[in-house]
Amino acid sequence: MTEDVYERLAQHLDNLPAGFPRTAGGVEMRILRRLFTPEQAELALRLTLLGEEPRVVAYRAGIPVAEAARRLEEMDRLGLIYSTQAAGKPPEYSALQFAVGFWEGQVNKLTPELVRDFQEYVSEFFDFELWRRSPQLRTIPIGQSVAVQTEVMPYERAEEIVRSQTNFAVANCICRQEMRVVGQGCDKPEETCLAFGMAADHYVRTGRGRAISQQDALNILQEAERVGLVLQPTNDKSPLAICACCGCCCGVLRHLKRHPQPATLVSTPFAAVLDVDACIGCGACLPRCQMDALTLEGDKAALNPQRCIGCGLCVSVCPTGALALARKPAEEQPKVPRDIAQAYIKMGQGRDKMSYAELARMVAQSKMDRLAAPRE
Repeated sequence: MTEDVYERLAQHLDNLPAGFPRTAGGVEMRILRRLFTPEQAELALRLTLLGEEPRVVAYRAGIPVAEAARRLEEMDRLGLIYSTQAAGKPPEYSALQFAVGFWEGQVNKLTPELVRDFQEYVSEFFDFELWRRSPQLRTIPIGQSVAVQTEVMPYERAEEIVRSQTNFAVANCICRQEMRVVGQGCDKPEETCLAFGMAADHYVRTGRGRAISQQDALNILQEAERVGLVLQPTNDKSPLAICACCGCCCGVLRHLKRHPQPATLVSTPFAAVLDVDACIGCGACLPRCQMDALTLEGDKAALNPQRCIGCGLCVSVCPTGALALARKPAEEQPKVPRDIAQAYIKMGQGRDKMSYAELARMVAQSKMDRLAAPRE
C-alpha cells in the first residue's frame, strides 16, 4: 500500500501543468519517498490547483478537520504544498507541481543525497519542446541595457515590475545552494530570489524567505546586474517572482545552454545585435554571457544570435556601444500570458493536459465539496 500511494502521487503530479515524467531507473520515486511520508502523499492526492480550506480537504480525505489543518500546515512549512491566507479567513491550500514548485520549497533543507537525485532526474524532467511551447520563466533585460527610445512594456522591465508591487520578500537561490551542497557552482550571491504579493507572504510565513522593502528589492536587481545574473520572472504579465540566474547553477539556464539554439526556446522579446566596426575586441562581454553566444574571433567579438536570450548583460559592459538590444520582429515575439493561471493552463495544454472540460470539472467538484464540507 505504501508504494501504491507514491505511484498514485506520481500520476497526480504528472497531471499538473509541468508534469512529472517517469524514468527507467525510478529516481523520481526516490525523490517522492525522500520528501513525502505516506500520510503526506495521501493527503497531497486530495489537493488541486484551486486553493481550498482545511475543512474541504478533510471532507475529501475523510479525516477530522483539525487533523487535516495540522497536517496541511506542516506540509506547507515543508514546502510540499502551497497556501494563501487572507486576513480574517482560514488558510487555503493547493497542490504544488514538482518544478517550479515543491523542489524550490526545499531551499535551505537540501542534502547531498537529494541533490544527486534531483540532478539525475532533471535531465528527464526538462523537456525542450515543452519549454519552447510554454516556458515557465521568461527572460527580461537588465534596465541599463535598454536604450531610452526602445519600446519596452512594463512587464518587460524588472524595475517597473518591482515598482508596481507593495509587498516584497527575498529567498536564497535553490540552484546555487544545490550546486554548493555538492561542491560545485560559483561565487555569485545566494540571497537573490525576489517574491511579490501573495508569493512574498508565503515565503515569509513558511520561513523560506524574509520580508524586505521595495528599495531592498531594487538594490538586489542592481547587484544582479553588477555580478552578471540573468533576470527571469514567471512567464506572465503580473509576475509573482523574479529569479536572478547564472548559467553554471540555474537548472533552467544550464539545460538551455546544452541546446544548440537556446534563442529558439526562451520567451524573450529582445536579442543582442553587434556592430563589428565599433568593437575593439576588449572581451568584457564574454564572461557576462550565460549562453556562450559571444566569442572572440581575432581582434573582434562575434555574436551567435541563435544562442542569445536577450538578457542584456553584455550590453551594459560594452565600452564602445558595439553591443545593443533590439526588439525582435513582431512575429518572433512570444505571447506572454495574462497571469499565472493562464500560464498554467497554457503549460498544461502544451502537454495535452488541463483541457477546458477538465478545468470545468475541477472547479465544479471543488464547489460541490465546499458546499458539502461541514462548517464548524
